[in-house]
Amino acid sequence: MGHGTSRDERTGGGMAAGSRMGVVGGSIAGCAMAVAGIRAGAEVTVYERGDGELRDRGLGIVIPPPLHAQLVAKGYLDAAMPTAPVSARVWLTRAPGERSAREFARLPSPVTPCNWGLLWGALHAATTGARYHRGRPVTWVGRAPAGGALVRTAGGEDAYDFVVGADGHRSLTRRVLAPDLRPSPAGYAVWRGTLPVDASAEHRRPMELLREAWVTIGFPGGHGIFYLIPRGGGAGPDDRLLAYAVYATPPAGSPGEAGYVRQLAEEHFPREWADIVARGEHTAMTCHPVADLHAPLAADPPFLLAGDAAGVTRPHTASGAVKALQDALCLEEALRTSACPEDALRHYARERTPEVARLVELGRRLGRAQVERAPDWTVMDQGSVDAWCRATLAGTSSYLYADTVDTD
Repeated sequence: MGHGTSRDERTGGGMAAGSRMGVVGGSIAGCAMAVAGIRAGAEVTVYERGDGELRDRGLGIVIPPPLHAQLVAKGYLDAAMPTAPVSARVWLTRAPGERSAREFARLPSPVTPCNWGLLWGALHAATTGARYHRGRPVTWVGRAPAGGALVRTAGGEDAYDFVVGADGHRSLTRRVLAPDLRPSPAGYAVWRGTLPVDASAEHRRPMELLREAWVTIGFPGGHGIFYLIPRGGGAGPDDRLLAYAVYATPPAGSPGEAGYVRQLAEEHFPREWADIVARGEHTAMTCHPVADLHAPLAADPPFLLAGDAAGVTRPHTASGAVKALQDALCLEEALRTSACPEDALRHYARERTPEVARLVELGRRLGRAQVERAPDWTVMDQGSVDAWCRATLAGTSSYLYADTVDTD
């Protein structure tokens, strides 16, 4: 598999080794947490409600290059999994009174774009040793009278020393820890899509730019993000899809209308970029309102929350999958170094609870700065973008904004 780790290293553990660990949810967060448990020596069972192949989901995500390298080194990911790394971020807008593109800033911003389905497939492959139940939705989780946790499905009830809720933004597990928690809507939406690069071959300049950078296109009241990801599905490692995320306030009553993102592109994007989005045949497309939330505690024994179950950040932070992967690394360390599962979960809560809160607040600031109170992109230049980034981050950090944090 090319993971580069021995069996002993994969299954070593601390005093928590041998504990029974249930995972509710078998997506990216669930698989990553399962790998963490296996590597720490726990007996892992995963419950995935869907019975289809999750690898068929082909939208794009990005992760920090150091995190990708760490996951490969530790055996979470196969080094052979295709990625499309780039080192810079380019900011564009439509020139006033014209339809041509104007580049107004370029910043160092290394990212490792991935195909969601390929990332899930690599993590799932690394869960060898876990019991992975596909098509078995969890109907209830609760505390066992004698200690530990119970997981109930249509097939019966199972007991665990602890249970990981990796069951997404509508988490059933989170209701045990925070029954009254509700999402906070941002008031705008994000449209995500992927397009085959060969359909955009006539647009040579955008494609050349995307081979070296990820691109932000600013327009009145919003912006779009564009980058290349591996295609997957048996395609060659250099076969790419164009992935995008466009943020804007939707028309009243129709936030999911696919045609609206094409309308936005026609009205506001530079001509070549508008042609790509407005006329290309999508391989995937989705739209959803932007919202956020975070649990008051990321863990309270015998329950632990991971990924979107622990907190949903606005997508501007590009931290959905990143946070889930970092959650898994934290859990592995906690299990290896703690005397018992309860101590491990408290360790996890101390580290991950404040990080989720930080990311949610960062997402709100980025959303205000790029959508709710978006600047006049047409007058921006390199200096004003540098200052805008520093003011928006307000001293915190984001791997998407390398070298822009004010360290004075």
